[in-house]
Amino acid sequence: MTTDLVTNDQHIIDSVKDWIDNVVIGLNFCPFAKKEMQQETVSYLVSHNLNINESLEQLIEQLCVLDQHTEIQTSLLIFSKGFIAFEEYLELVEYASGIIEQGGYSGIYQLATFHPDYCFAGEAQDDPANYTNRSPYPILHILRESSIEQVLKRYPDPQNIPDNNIAKARAMGSEKLKSMLQKKTT
Repeated sequence: MTTDLVTNDQHIIDSVKDWIDNVVIGLNFCPFAKKEMQQETVSYLVSHNLNINESLEQLIEQLCVLDQHTEIQTSLLIFSKGFIAFEEYLELVEYASGIIEQGGYSGIYQLATFHPDYCFAGEAQDDPANYTNRSPYPILHILRESSIEQVLKRYPDPQNIPDNNIAKARAMGSEKLKSMLQKKTT
């Protein structure tokens, strides 16, 4: 890997870390992220693939890394150039979910999805609620189900997290959330 590519990858990872710190943790969209960030149990892989099959191969590689390294609790597969169009990203997510299910990973890992243009089904593109899943780059977030189960046992009313996040995002408004996201991509 060339020095320029390593430097660019680090810039992308730093941008994602800033987003996690300032938006995901800062707005408490995920009450479990802070611990993993502090304990440095998050793996980051920047993908430069534009091809869906090669990207899915990287997902499988990340699943294998998680299988071999139990100290890593979660992995972020970050797409630097690919899947910029949200519809293309959704196609990737569909195939990735199939790999989890058909590859024998159901109950072991699950995916969380983030994209710069994330839009929940049935919601308007400009609904602030979409910012709960908007990120600087398209990301497939692989989580260990066992870790999720452990934190959910200790967290009061985890079923309310999505509704609380939506209410917070709508109270803040799209412009504020957009400016927070844009700060993290420059």
